[in-house]
Amino acid sequence: MSQKIFAALAVCSLLLGAAACGSKKVEIAPQTASSDETLFKEGEKLAKKDAEKARLYWRQTIDSFPKSYYAQRAKLGIADTYFDENDEGNMILAAAEYREFIQLFPYSPAASYAQYRIALSFFNKALKPGRDQQKTQQALSEFRKVLTNYPLSEEAKQTRQKITDCEERLAEHAFMIGEQYYRTAAFKASTSRLTEILTTYPTYTGMDKVYFYLAAAYLDWGKPDQAIPFFTKLTTDFPKSNLASKAQDRLKEAQKLAAVQAAAKVPEKKK
Repeated sequence: MSQKIFAALAVCSLLLGAAACGSKKVEIAPQTASSDETLFKEGEKLAKKDAEKARLYWRQTIDSFPKSYYAQRAKLGIADTYFDENDEGNMILAAAEYREFIQLFPYSPAASYAQYRIALSFFNKALKPGRDQQKTQQALSEFRKVLTNYPLSEEAKQTRQKITDCEERLAEHAFMIGEQYYRTAAFKASTSRLTEILTTYPTYTGMDKVYFYLAAAYLDWGKPDQAIPFFTKLTTDFPKSNLASKAQDRLKEAQKLAAVQAAAKVPEKKK
């Protein structure tokens, strides 16, 4: 390659630095700009102490050698530096870079890693069950893509536990809403939300609470026949639950009311 081409690459790199970083300028020597490996490794050296400057070297690697093995590594390196910043804005940038990596290199062995990190970018910013669960939902959706698209990958093994964690959080969120509906006597809304947990999150660890409040909502709604199976399920499947004793008492109450309704043929209350 001629010296004129070397010089052009150096000027291009200088302009790239000015455009990307405002006042920050990075001049890349011609001998560095002419090698994909050298460009990548220079960025690698800088990644921990100056991620912004490292990204300039890596973007130059991608722009100058788009089909290179080092272009793939550079693209992941850029995404990882954003991810490691760990704030909201940089997590969004990281996810965008990982998505671009998958689009550019769909058959790369690292594509599963990129998809897993997309999921983590949402998971790491998900809120507690009592707050908005949009990011948990997004994380769950992205983790499921890991299992669907890369079932034999190393990331798939880690993903299964993360999916369980997401589902547990979403189930707890749904339970808290269902319980609140019950306490405000919105029994129809309560039973709807709690039933959703049974069908959508069957591995939820707080299932004894779901059975109890679902049964209690039906009973207080005047539907003892629908309450009895859930009180029974709680006392049978969770005998050591701190709700088991209370469930037994309410089960007797439900059975008595059911007997009275059957004898008198009293119509169920509507709400």
